[in-house]
Amino acid sequence: MKKLIAAKSAGFCYGVSRAIKIAEETAKRGPCYTLGSLIHNKAVTGMLSGKGVHEAGGIEEIPEGSTVIIRTHGASPDEYEALVRKGCTIVDATCPDVAKIHRLVKDISARGRVTVIIGDEDHPEVRAIRGWSGRSVTVKDAQEAQRKLSALVPDPLTPLSVVQQTTESREAVQNCCNFFKKQYTNTEYFDTICNATFRRQEEARVLADCVQAVIVIGDKTSANTRRLAEICAERCAVVIHAENVNDLPMSKLADFGTIGVTAGASAPEWIIKEVCDKMTEGMDAMENFDEKVPDTEEMTPQGAEVVIDPAVSEPVEARETITPEAAAEVTAGDETAETFDQMLEKNMRTLTTGQKITGIVASISAAEVTVDLGTKQSGYIPIAELTDDPDVKPEDIVQVGSEIETYVMRVNDVEGTVMLSKKRLDTVKYWEMIEKAKDDKEVVEGTVIEDNKGGIVVSVKGIRVFVPASQSGLPKGAEMSSLIKTKQKLKITEVNRARRRVVGSIRAVQYSQRKNASEATWAEIEVGKKYRGVVKSLTSYGAFIDIGGVDGMAHVSELSWKRVRNPADILSVGDEIDVYVISFDKEAKRISLGCKSASENPWTKFTNTYNIGDVISVKIVKLMPFGAFAEILPGVDGLIHVSQISADRRIGKPDEVLSEGQTVNVKITNIDFDKKKVSLSIRALAFEPAPSEELKSARGEDAVVYDTETAAAQEDSSAE
Repeated sequence: MKKLIAAKSAGFCYGVSRAIKIAEETAKRGPCYTLGSLIHNKAVTGMLSGKGVHEAGGIEEIPEGSTVIIRTHGASPDEYEALVRKGCTIVDATCPDVAKIHRLVKDISARGRVTVIIGDEDHPEVRAIRGWSGRSVTVKDAQEAQRKLSALVPDPLTPLSVVQQTTESREAVQNCCNFFKKQYTNTEYFDTICNATFRRQEEARVLADCVQAVIVIGDKTSANTRRLAEICAERCAVVIHAENVNDLPMSKLADFGTIGVTAGASAPEWIIKEVCDKMTEGMDAMENFDEKVPDTEEMTPQGAEVVIDPAVSEPVEARETITPEAAAEVTAGDETAETFDQMLEKNMRTLTTGQKITGIVASISAAEVTVDLGTKQSGYIPIAELTDDPDVKPEDIVQVGSEIETYVMRVNDVEGTVMLSKKRLDTVKYWEMIEKAKDDKEVVEGTVIEDNKGGIVVSVKGIRVFVPASQSGLPKGAEMSSLIKTKQKLKITEVNRARRRVVGSIRAVQYSQRKNASEATWAEIEVGKKYRGVVKSLTSYGAFIDIGGVDGMAHVSELSWKRVRNPADILSVGDEIDVYVISFDKEAKRISLGCKSASENPWTKFTNTYNIGDVISVKIVKLMPFGAFAEILPGVDGLIHVSQISADRRIGKPDEVLSEGQTVNVKITNIDFDKKKVSLSIRALAFEPAPSEELKSARGEDAVVYDTETAAAQEDSSAE
């Protein structure tokens, strides 16, 4: 019975899948360029070229102002700066794992350490990493490490920081690290090999031990694909590196009883499918095909060395090679038979809808959070599936490199993506929190997200809570929409989990808060005490002001030193103003408030500034049959009797000489301090000099406010 075994992690890794998706979306907006090959696969780059994604060998080939996609291998800071100088729009498709290394080596350099990069120094990924590091050395294996470091870093106390190319093998890394431990005493190690690369390589090792021939699918310029072929060649005598279906030696493959298939991270699904279809056509004699590749998560050997990665602050195991005996033991006894198409379908559907899965946050954007699931599919969480809380940013919930438990919503095998949701898992615990809040009568906080005819909807941890209009805390007839996007505290009054119905009350919280504040206010209130109040309502005779759970009334005459006809002329509902207590009645629950500051009393300012005999400039504000009222300061008026208006002739009425708004010079002839009256005379100036500049400057418009009592008293006295 002949068998065919396929590796579970064959094909695109999430970083490659993400880059291709970014390129296709970018091309929809117009032609664009990639700085170098987006990925190492001619078939894929050819497909993208047909969609308007053009490959540029260098920055000099890119026209100014173009849109440029940074490939999965990343770019150096100098390349970013050069593109900015050319006015290019940069779309970054750098693999999140590679971008993490860039940040890591930048920090290493900032700490004054030497970066040692284990990898291929000519590979574009390694070249970009060197660009982000300061002093660095690139080595391929332990022999090269010994040769280069002995010459470039002879001091064994030199601080070294070791990183790896994401596609490097762990054996090569371990050998290099063994050398560093012996020769350099101040060395730190960072495990930067991609999880998907490790999984793919481990599967290749096990696969090569279980079959007579291995087919490795992928472009021959791809470093990770070449490495897969090398790993398989170490374990299996026959390894065929096929870029596409045309490279398959079908006649030779027919001689083997068990064949394995794997593919590099840049091998697209359609090429894998074509290769598998071709094999199916040429192997009609095969009756059954078995898939027997163990899960590499269960393969970590006992006693494996632990390398500490400060970047993630947790141990990272340096896994060792799996022996043929171990692989045989794992795969023995499985006789489940499948057709090749069934096996391929199973390989392409490693996840199912409704499944819970834990992954690592790879990157965060305004639209989605990408998650490394340790599979060939690229996982992503749309922001709408991260949380329902409109006030929470993605960065407040997850961080790059952190572990996250998610719910599989949809698996797209064509695109190689998995849509995930975090809020689905959070919903259960949030419902429990809501039920507890109702039972314990606790106050919860949420954001108003919408309004309707009956009230508003408040989002509390993603749970929709309906608040009736009568419980919104707003006056009857008020616009509910004014509360949208505001944070509100409320109490839960009803929970029906089966119907997914929750009812709450903002008014209940406000009533409780107001009651507590009211008790505190009445307990400590006293005449003259000052408060910062809020205007609650206005009438024609005054304003009602909340001073802390209690409303006091400020009469219109107490609102300002100026003459105020209507409180609405100077106040609006919701204004915050300083007030003081004039009087109060605890039994009747009444408080009389004032807003006028004694320091701003215009009569006090007048008496401190002017004396009898001073000559000043005044403005005529009102004409009466017996004389004219003139404004000395805002809030203080003086009377010019009709007999004191003209010095050269007798007049019958003031309007024969004066008009409202006119400015005239007068002399202060009398000040009645008890009745707050001022007598003025124009006639007395017949032989008086003009007012001094000092006296004129004392009439600043912003000095005082209008004194209604003085004007009214003078008007009544003159009428008598």
